[in-house]
Amino acid sequence: MAWSRIAVFASGQGSNFAALVQAQREGRLGSGNIELLVSDKPEAPVAQRAEEAGIPSLLLRPKDFAGREQYEAAIVAELKRRDIGLVVLAGYMRLISPVLLEPYAGRIVNIHPSLLPAFAGKDAIGQALEYGVKVTGVTVHFVDGGMDTGPVIAQRSVEVQSEDTAESLAERIHQVEYALYPEVVAALADGKVTLNGRKAVIAD
Repeated sequence: MAWSRIAVFASGQGSNFAALVQAQREGRLGSGNIELLVSDKPEAPVAQRAEEAGIPSLLLRPKDFAGREQYEAAIVAELKRRDIGLVVLAGYMRLISPVLLEPYAGRIVNIHPSLLPAFAGKDAIGQALEYGVKVTGVTVHFVDGGMDTGPVIAQRSVEVQSEDTAESLAERIHQVEYALYPEVVAALADGKVTLNGRKAVIAD
């Protein structure tokens, strides 16, 4: 199934959001069109990026709601109002509850700075450096109820150099993210991704 109408969720600087917007401008997002930015931090720089790009924003503070379920219910109502087909997490720093996950099951994707299942959760780059791996990378995956446990859609490796710091490795990983995420989102928007159990396949 193709999902051309996209909402991007982000909490911080929004560099992956910016990469997706740039890909759309350059015709590299397939039939995908970013219809909405959703952020749990109205003051985050990503909100300014969306405004400059002319993309509508839904900026909600979770603390303004009685609980996580009510917060996500407000988001779901807006997603449905805008007929959003695909939810793209791009540095969204909150776990997704069933309130959002169930109506969008199989239609929420995330990008993570490691080769999952290695180094799930927070500070994946720091985890990789501490462990001493020689190769890490980037994973785009479907979101399920766990922490970075959903089926893998695409991965790309990044070599860890002996002199790497967290900052230098993060910079190279980010450059891979900015290339890979638009490719995968374009494939999803065009209906080129199929999922059989945990095995996701991107058609040529």
